Amino acid sequence: MTTHARLSRQPLAAVLITVVALVAALACAAVPARASAACGADDVARGRPALASSVENADHPASAAVDGDPATRWSSQFGDPQWLRVDFGSTVTVCQVTLVWEAAYASAFQIQVSGDGNAWTTIYSTSNGGGGTQTLNVSGAGRYLRVYGTARGTPWGYSLWTLSVRAEGGAPDPKTPPESWWGDTSTIPVARNVLTVKVLNRTNGQYPDSQVFWSFGGQTRSIAEQPYIDMPANSAGRMYFHLGSPNGRYADFIEFTVGPSRFEGNTTRVDGFGLKLALRLRTHDGREAIVGDDYPTFQESRQATFQRFVNEVPAEFKQLGQVDAPYRIPAPHHTAAFRPGGAQAGYLSGYAAQHGVNATTEEIMGCSGPLRENPPLCAALNRHVAGLSPAEQRDPSRFYRSAPANYYAKFWHDHSIRGLAYGFPYDDHADQSSFVSLDNPRYLLVAVGW
Repeated sequence: MTTHARLSRQPLAAVLITVVALVAALACAAVPARASAACGADDVARGRPALASSVENADHPASAAVDGDPATRWSSQFGDPQWLRVDFGSTVTVCQVTLVWEAAYASAFQIQVSGDGNAWTTIYSTSNGGGGTQTLNVSGAGRYLRVYGTARGTPWGYSLWTLSVRAEGGAPDPKTPPESWWGDTSTIPVARNVLTVKVLNRTNGQYPDSQVFWSFGGQTRSIAEQPYIDMPANSAGRMYFHLGSPNGRYADFIEFTVGPSRFEGNTTRVDGFGLKLALRLRTHDGREAIVGDDYPTFQESRQATFQRFVNEVPAEFKQLGQVDAPYRIPAPHHTAAFRPGGAQAGYLSGYAAQHGVNATTEEIMGCSGPLRENPPLCAALNRHVAGLSPAEQRDPSRFYRSAPANYYAKFWHDHSIRGLAYGFPYDDHADQSSFVSLDNPRYLLVAVGW
């Protein structure tokens, strides 16, 4: 089992140890554990994407039940069964559901949760519902919740003024894109090879599909010509993306290794930022992993992202957001300022010397030279946790608290899904990178932004 991102940046022993740890972490994450946090006060369903089995008419859409307006409602067609589903965007532990029924109510219904929107677990059921306002104390974890009606209390359909949901710990992470953002996945063709890759245009209207290009395996196509790639097994692969033309300067890439029944890959900022990218990997048995730039970053303009970088990093790093704007934000070890002879050549070398490491700032930020085969130490120097205990060096709450540190990497962690990013070559130490690895893959969605 090999992964291109790792083999190009660290020795095989470190690769195997890290991959095993990551696979174990992903396996644990696939089974939501019940939290002990108190039931939050926020309505985590409010404003979230909603879907229904049917609507009576356009005046009563599914979204009306979660829009926070008590005067609007969802109403279904007149038949059984019917359902209303809400997508929280990420897994939450539901602790209370409140239903405010219109005159057309359910006499029999279930409250169900799901991790994937396909397999459902019932956390509440009744066959003698009386309508009105029902506040139900429940317990269950999932990304999705639905009200599943099996018997109507009137000859009409099912109608809800309000569906509100409270969860342990409050609202889900707003950094995770909503389900609707990923588009319709039901029509993705089944791969003849290992998995199907679908490239999504998420440039906010800046480029049409005919000007969003991907390149892999000697082929270059726009997604208007070919949005799907039937991905074969391959070793150490890269897929490149360009906007405007097949060789346009707005460009970036993802890395991956595809085995006979496994996908391993990542987004990366090790060399620099070119385009906003996010990955959603899904398996045939319903497991999934999502990594990459976060939803607010995709939603904002390119100019805003560059300016945000300049605003948030210390003075030594600001020029990274300007030296090649608007095309790239290069990693510090790829710029003259942080190399020997540059204005910031000594930025990290003195800190490293305090911890017994004789290395240049370029070598520290690139994990090269004396740090080439020492992932823990290189990561500790970039995160400014060298000298702390091994447990503290793996605690993300301690990273980047003090200068000097790799604030270029910190920026991408601050603006990534679940805080995971590849900001420097050994950023996978302590499981902080955007690496994903799952068996039995079904499809990979690659969102390309502006």
